[in-house]
Amino acid sequence: MNAADLKIKNLVEYKNQTYTITEIFHGRNHDYFVKIENDIHSISVPADAITPIQITEEWLEKFGFLRTYSSEQRIRYERPEAFIKYDIDLSSKKILEGLKIYGNSIRCRYIHEFQNIFSCLFGKEPATSSFGLLKAES
Repeated sequence: MNAADLKIKNLVEYKNQTYTITEIFHGRNHDYFVKIENDIHSISVPADAITPIQITEEWLEKFGFLRTYSSEQRIRYERPEAFIKYDIDLSSKKILEGLKIYGNSIRCRYIHEFQNIFSCLFGKEPATSSFGLLKAES
């Protein structure tokens, strides 16, 4: 996981638990560290100790997507904004998998990538009630 891709409020995994990044900083040897929090813990760890969270159907639903299409080759999820879709490619090649924005395909396999794209488009974080980790800001 590239520390340069991380932003405050990104969701990541550490020791099989989901955390929100609250701070990103350099250590003494100029290695990246992150402060991460969830409802139970608040700790600082090396950035290379955290792992990205794979986008799954469950996570898509937590971020407000609804399943709108299903076939043997593909499952499509859409948000209320008509121009945002996410396709899950059921083939072994995974060529069609990813975020679709205004018909353009964006390879987006992890939650933090989706959060960063959503934040750039709308200027706010996507809402999810999961774990109390993110709250929508209107």
